[in-house]
Amino acid sequence: MDVTTITPHSAGGTVTAPPAAFEAALEELRTAGKPPMKPDPEMDAAKSHAYAVHADELRQFVERFEHLEAEKRDITDQQKDVMAEAKARGYDTKVLRKLITLRKRDTDDLAEEEAILEIYKAALGMV
Repeated sequence: MDVTTITPHSAGGTVTAPPAAFEAALEELRTAGKPPMKPDPEMDAAKSHAYAVHADELRQFVERFEHLEAEKRDITDQQKDVMAEAKARGYDTKVLRKLITLRKRDTDDLAEEEAILEIYKAALGMV
């Protein structure tokens, strides 16, 4: 005989019964106190319209994001072009990138880091 065992969370006991009994009990719980719903064309139309509105809004978000990604690619390409031009004129692009990174930082933090670097270099005999 095929049986199913369920231990409810709120009660501490275990219930063992054939699967059909559990399915019947679940169906009874689902429909208890609820009259069966009759088809409602107006409700179906409203749902359909709501889904269409949400689909349009979702499409707009996706298209805006894709547009921003395209702009980001264009900006990245322009940055590469600037570095290529600087390299063609003889500048070290690695140092230029380092300068750009340093310019973004707070001057106090940068001064503190440079002072500590000098102390460490002096301790190692590098200056």
